Amino acid sequence: MNPWLPAALALWRREIVRFFRQRGRVIGAIGTPLMFWAVFGFGFFESFRAEGTAAGGVGYQAWSLPGIVAMTLLFTAVFSGFSLIEDRKEGFLQGVLVAPVSPAAMVVGKLLGGATVAVAQGLLILALAPLVGIPLDASRLTATFCVMALTALGLTGLGFAAAWRSGSIQGFHGVMNLLLMPMWLLSGAVFPASGAHGAVRAIMAANPMTYGVAALRRVMWPESVGPDAPGLVLALSVTAAFAALTFVLSLAAARRPTAGDLH
Repeated sequence: MNPWLPAALALWRREIVRFFRQRGRVIGAIGTPLMFWAVFGFGFFESFRAEGTAAGGVGYQAWSLPGIVAMTLLFTAVFSGFSLIEDRKEGFLQGVLVAPVSPAAMVVGKLLGGATVAVAQGLLILALAPLVGIPLDASRLTATFCVMALTALGLTGLGFAAAWRSGSIQGFHGVMNLLLMPMWLLSGAVFPASGAHGAVRAIMAANPMTYGVAALRRVMWPESVGPDAPGLVLALSVTAAFAALTFVLSLAAARRPTAGDLH
């Protein structure tokens, strides 16, 4: 067995146990996406039509569900960075840094833990799909799970890299809130790119979350995909590249401890 693998697995397990022992985080991770889904779903129920898709007359509640799953992944995965800041304040992170294991063990354990929690939360939202008429057979469910896992890894890496440089939970929360809501709103989760202004479409094309949402739509409910959505190969390629990039950024950050980590 690789010498750093037990450490990574221990950190992975710790992240999962820690999350589910904090009921407030669990309620918030599930309740916030459901609230948005209910508000947007009932608000746009009569006015929205998914033009240009095979499911042209579908209601907004069904069309937006893949985006709500993506929202669950986004906020749960990125805000897993809270645990990194808490570990620093409690002294646990310093102990990990001086342990005779590679920093990669900490990065892998933290990212796998955050991604596992995010996917678990996303699956709870995904369970609502049959209630709004989205068919999920075994093949679609398996493909959706794989896309969710890949997307969650990239987003957890983003949260790790940002949290490593944050001096406080308040600062991390403020910066991430400023970034995450536009990432979600301009990802094709709330409205299709086909009806957006040209400048907004350009921002959506540069948003890595756009490709995660597109991949989710294509494997979860291909009939709901509009003509301007990225293809599956492109969406998966960009999502995988984003996951690789955030992993490299996380690993680079962990190998350059801040002054607060060393004292």
